[in-house]
Amino acid sequence: MHVLEKYYTVIIMACVLIGLALGQFSPVADGAGYFITPLLMVMLTLIFIQVPVSDIRKAFQNKRFSLTSVVINFIWTPILAWSLASIFLAEHPALFIGFIMLMVTPCTDWYLAFTNVSKGNLPLSTAILPVNLILQLVLLPVYLLLFVGTSGLMDPSELLWSILLVLVIPFLLAILFRYGRDLNAKIRRVTDIAVQLPVLFLALAILAMFTHQGQILLDNIHFLSWLLLPIGLFFLINYHISQRTGKVLQMPLADQRSLTLTTLARNSPVALAIALTAFDHEPMVALALIIGPLIELPVLSFISKLLQRQSH
Repeated sequence: MHVLEKYYTVIIMACVLIGLALGQFSPVADGAGYFITPLLMVMLTLIFIQVPVSDIRKAFQNKRFSLTSVVINFIWTPILAWSLASIFLAEHPALFIGFIMLMVTPCTDWYLAFTNVSKGNLPLSTAILPVNLILQLVLLPVYLLLFVGTSGLMDPSELLWSILLVLVIPFLLAILFRYGRDLNAKIRRVTDIAVQLPVLFLALAILAMFTHQGQILLDNIHFLSWLLLPIGLFFLINYHISQRTGKVLQMPLADQRSLTLTTLARNSPVALAIALTAFDHEPMVALALIIGPLIELPVLSFISKLLQRQSH
């Protein structure tokens, strides 16, 4: 794991605090908003360059694992997320949306580190990564329209524009860079360095966002306590679902561990990028996606060590 990824939570929280401090100065706060979308576009371009799309075929060599993972992540989990949000966050629409976006997008990076700690099937977890990323790119807009389209907080035209800016354009740029990297040694050296930096650009985007709208967040910070229970229940329920499913399907123990971690790990930068652009007038949406990892990281650390101790 790259050093920036290793200290991801510390870096993000530092950017949140610095942004809140800078946001007290009106000229700085007003100007920061112009940097959010460009930084997100750079970040996602760097992420997409790294995605081993050619490995999708490898993922489906283990059809039992891959199909089970897809069903849990993209059918069961959205239903669970919507149910928990409807029960606990119905009176807080912005947190409702942020919670949905957090939970319907599987993690596409650091879950591999926890899979390694748990002694899961790391090659299998790596192979499923591009499947998870491509499906969430396609399905996140569908989930938003389905679950929160009538909330009044989402303009479908703004959502489509955001998807074009922070998903389609970066994806096309990544294809061009990958093609250029294969043809030119200089481009290859530059991209090899740059692909280590998406966390840096994400941190800068969060810094800009909190600088731009930090005061609104401070005025509503008490709402964050509403997220703790639904997030906790999500991890508890899906832990037992994934463990039970792996045993019923008689998966090898390493595959069971991989299934559990790809089912639990959330926090996709894709969701945060959409939140920062499509819901720039509702900063609590993005805040829900930032708070999630602060709960998720210790949970995944504990579960990965718990899985490591399993013998049957």
